[in-house]
Amino acid sequence: MRFTEHELTAALAGAAKTVLAADRKVRRSGVPVDEFWDSMDRYQRFKLLDSLGSQVLPVLVALPDVDVEPGTRPAYSDKEVADVIAGLPGQEGGGRIRRAALLKVRTALVQAALAAVPPRLDPDALIVPDHL
Repeated sequence: MRFTEHELTAALAGAAKTVLAADRKVRRSGVPVDEFWDSMDRYQRFKLLDSLGSQVLPVLVALPDVDVEPGTRPAYSDKEVADVIAGLPGQEGGGRIRRAALLKVRTALVQAALAAVPPRLDPDALIVPDHL
């Protein structure tokens, strides 16, 4: 799938917020995830995004091309995402149960990232000023 830089950034931020929502420290603080994300400094965000990028970005890039109607997001089934993840290098090692658990977790993380991708804009609806 060909994602724009903005879409990949939004997807990675959405995956990071999903991970933060599951973090016990964030849940105990009682602060909403978006506010907690805003309160993090740039280095804390970088560390989180860097660790998630190696898990999410290769899968997003390897997803098959689909036609996305304007105003909608790209959607893939869990099986399609799991097939892409299983086909990527570096998936060997560990026991059968460990590999199955990692596949399910990574599939859920990629689905959370896809849910955070903003809807595609209609290129025909863009208004270009006359002075350009």
